[in-house]
Amino acid sequence: MGVVTDIRSRRPPERMQRAEPYAKAGRGGSRNVSLFWRIFSLNAAGLVVATALLLGPVTVSTPVLVGEAVVLLGGLAVLLAGNALVLRFGLGPLQRLDRAMATADLLRPGSRPVVSGPAETAGLITTYNTMLDRLEAERAMGAARALSAQESERHRIARELHDEVGQTLTAVLLQLRRVADRVPEDLREEVGQAQEATRSGLDEIRRIARRLRPGVLEELGLASALRSLAAEYTTHGLTVRHHVTGDLPALNPESELVVYRVAQESLTNTARHAAADRAELRLQPVPGGVELLVRDNGTGLGCSTEGAGIAGMRERALLIGARLSLETAPGGGTGVRLRIPVNSRTPVTEGPR
Repeated sequence: MGVVTDIRSRRPPERMQRAEPYAKAGRGGSRNVSLFWRIFSLNAAGLVVATALLLGPVTVSTPVLVGEAVVLLGGLAVLLAGNALVLRFGLGPLQRLDRAMATADLLRPGSRPVVSGPAETAGLITTYNTMLDRLEAERAMGAARALSAQESERHRIARELHDEVGQTLTAVLLQLRRVADRVPEDLREEVGQAQEATRSGLDEIRRIARRLRPGVLEELGLASALRSLAAEYTTHGLTVRHHVTGDLPALNPESELVVYRVAQESLTNTARHAAADRAELRLQPVPGGVELLVRDNGTGLGCSTEGAGIAGMRERALLIGARLSLETAPGGGTGVRLRIPVNSRTPVTEGPR
């Protein structure tokens, strides 16, 4: 398994490249006057006009006449309205930045506040967008390393279960078969129960090993692996229907593994938490890519928060540039939709699946 850790030679993210023109326009643009100079110019203009009127022919009587009071109050109203407009347009981008910062989620990338406003505000928004791009890139790389290490550890555990524990239980089962022919009649039932328990444990070990290391995916491909997964989760209480078309665009091994893991996690959530008796697994081509859909007729998400399983699916989707969304299935239940573009970006990790 190889892990890319040196990012000095890597090109900056596309969003960071797009942010550079905004930074230049916000900080050095000739049309973008700073908030300080806007407020100062307006106040200075008001004071200059007031001083010019007082030094000119305009006088204020004692007591103040009605016309003079109207003129003074009108000038004050104009000055206050100008200050309010300058502050409103100047601080509006900061309010939008505050809302964007409060709702930012690295698992749902792409949302950025528009670079606008005075020079200081535009520079602040540009800096925030650049920082968010860097955080998303670093999080993606960290998640890639973690998930790659997780897959490697799953591979190792599955191999040890198959080679060590599986072979040991197989040997025990063979010994019990030889012993069963020589034990007294009154003990044969207990030996038979031991055989069944050993056989059941061996089947469980093999099932766990298959889940940890999808050998079907490596040997027969994604379509066969998804059909096998649907058959595995079809139990007495849950029926999983599958529809996998044969004219799918070619996916790289990392994308196939992400599709398989998302389908596996979705069906696991359905079996454990959804209280559903029917589920559907579909993999089909869509314009520009491939779409995986797993939905059930269970209780749905409701007001519950997303757990570690859904967060893990979002992490995997980000690694291949895919988009994962949760929706309410027709008639209730939950739908998990994963859309993979055919021109997925190359993941930052490479290694065995």
